[in-house]
Amino acid sequence: MISRQKEGSTFSADELATLFLFLLSFGLLASLLRFSLFSPVIVAMRKDGNGGARQDNQRQGKKRRLGYGALMASERCISCTTFNILAPIYKRLDKEDQSRRESQYRAYWLSRNESIIDRLLGEMSSIICLQEVWLGNEELVDMYERRLGDAGYTSLKLARTNNRGDGLLTAVHRDYFRILNYQDLLFNDFGDRVAQLVHVESVVPFNQSQNSSVGQQILIVNTHLLFPHDSSLCILRLQQVYKILQSIESYQKEHKLSLMPIILCGDWNGSKRGHVYKFLRSQGFVSSYDTAHHYTDSDADAHKWVSHRNHRGNICGVDFIWLLNPNKHRKPLRTSWNEAVFGIIKYLLRAASLTENNAFAFLKVDSPGDYITYSGFCQALCQLGLTSHPHGLNPQDREDLWIQADIDGNGVVDYEEFLLGIWNPKWPEQHENFEKWTDVRLKTGAKKLQAFGFNVKNAVLFPPEVEKGMWPEDYSLSDHAPLTVVFSPVRMPCFQIIR
Repeated sequence: MISRQKEGSTFSADELATLFLFLLSFGLLASLLRFSLFSPVIVAMRKDGNGGARQDNQRQGKKRRLGYGALMASERCISCTTFNILAPIYKRLDKEDQSRRESQYRAYWLSRNESIIDRLLGEMSSIICLQEVWLGNEELVDMYERRLGDAGYTSLKLARTNNRGDGLLTAVHRDYFRILNYQDLLFNDFGDRVAQLVHVESVVPFNQSQNSSVGQQILIVNTHLLFPHDSSLCILRLQQVYKILQSIESYQKEHKLSLMPIILCGDWNGSKRGHVYKFLRSQGFVSSYDTAHHYTDSDADAHKWVSHRNHRGNICGVDFIWLLNPNKHRKPLRTSWNEAVFGIIKYLLRAASLTENNAFAFLKVDSPGDYITYSGFCQALCQLGLTSHPHGLNPQDREDLWIQADIDGNGVVDYEEFLLGIWNPKWPEQHENFEKWTDVRLKTGAKKLQAFGFNVKNAVLFPPEVEKGMWPEDYSLSDHAPLTVVFSPVRMPCFQIIR
């Protein structure tokens, strides 16, 4: 007899078999086994914005948490998180009384920011870029620096100019990177915006088999662009991006850096259909999230995901982690800038319901002939509101635009040049394939070498509803969704101009 003693009772083999079949028939045994043996793997519970538990739906088998757990030793992947954490001085608590802000209630902002840090430490990304950190509050700053420091991060913070109260914080995990250099980028403009430029080097090689002569350094930028309150700020937002890219170029030249990946993180306050997005794409940058999910630049993919519900109640995708690999061909920065401004000019003309013929007539102003003069062009820009703003187009900007529009250089822009340069520009496309421009670069005297770059391995937004273009009402960590991207290092051939 097989027996089991429990509280003085004895079960026979027949009774045990009967009990086994009973449990199995109702699926209870399978549930018990699954729960006891595999629940730590299959079911992951995480806190939602209200501090409650939310089951981690592993959509398409992908892990939501992409920090250390996603790093594989063989590839030495790195991860990066960007998150606008909504400064308490901006968080409204009452729709009827806009003056009530979270900053007035310590228990509220303390609890929410503790939850934010909990989530960041749960991800444990190699690099963390935060925006709207309430740098004006010493207690909150100390909490972030202390908890991130205890977890192995070195933190760098930068307040917005003119004592706005909030700013940026970039945290770099010491197990992955050492900080070689750091620069504050102050735009000193209407929006008091700033950016951080961090130059890091991997603590250990990303791949032990790599040649030691191949540099393993990265340039990282963290920023928060001005909100587009109206169309007159389009130029100012482009200028902010231009200053970032210009600063990167200057830093690379000043320090004679070899080619390396560039990662731009932050709240860009503009969607995939905006001028900033197109400007960065023209410079060879790719949106890591869109790359991971195979989304294109088409209108059909423009609203597949969101990351922000703004103060007007609109939802949109504005948080990006941009990647530029060293093998990307980049057109001159000023050329991309001019193209972006022409895009804004066309947008404003079409917004005024002008056809191409009427737009040409508008730009002609009072020209005596069938062409646009430089003085007329400048007058039209002023009427469009592109030069009247204190931070609008300056005289050098206007001259550069004119030189690019006047294709044949005869001093006027005729109708054909207007179509080619402003209305329907046919700018040379970016070379996505390395081989397509190899011969061109060799002919210019560029040196062929090996560098390392990144493949986008995965990218996830939280909460999961935002990946489907929806904003959950029960999410209250912020009015932004954190974005985490995992990068896999890869060697790649590229060219460097010999100066």
